[in-house]
Amino acid sequence: MLNGASSAGKTSVAEALADVMPTPWLVIPVDLFHSIRSRPPQENLSEAAWRETFRRTRSAHHRALAGAAQAGCDVIGDHVLSEAWRLAELLDLTVELDVLLIHVTCSVDVLEQRERRRSDRDVGTARAQASMVFAHGDCDLEVDTGGQSPRECAARVAQLIASPPDVTAFERLRRRGR
Repeated sequence: MLNGASSAGKTSVAEALADVMPTPWLVIPVDLFHSIRSRPPQENLSEAAWRETFRRTRSAHHRALAGAAQAGCDVIGDHVLSEAWRLAELLDLTVELDVLLIHVTCSVDVLEQRERRRSDRDVGTARAQASMVFAHGDCDLEVDTGGQSPRECAARVAQLIASPPDVTAFERLRRRGR
């Protein structure tokens, strides 16, 4: 599970990781679920209804990640764990699964530069998320996409997959009660 703020480079690392793995992996980014959800005119839904739609979309992503892994697929997921319920739900859904939590980081300046270059991001989102996505305080590996290429980051993640820790961040977070 790759976790980081919007525009941190999670999907780029996920795609690079899939390319270096010797076996097939499914890449399931959270953005995929937002892109396949219909987009009726915003005036058709209240702000509360939109928030609930986003919550359900993220929850569907969590279930897809767990379901694919439970079906025997190797999965690379990426997410923005900026709300405690997202991590809590993932922890509950993956109890019997081997999950490694990778923090994908870069400076806020780099986040903002990337965000401005993208047409599908609201400027300021990455800065707001940067302080929230790692609030749970644990990971199995941190990679910095501001200082390393996606391929270099992917190589580090691949090494971790090949030699995982005895106790993972997900296991520690479950023991702590999140």
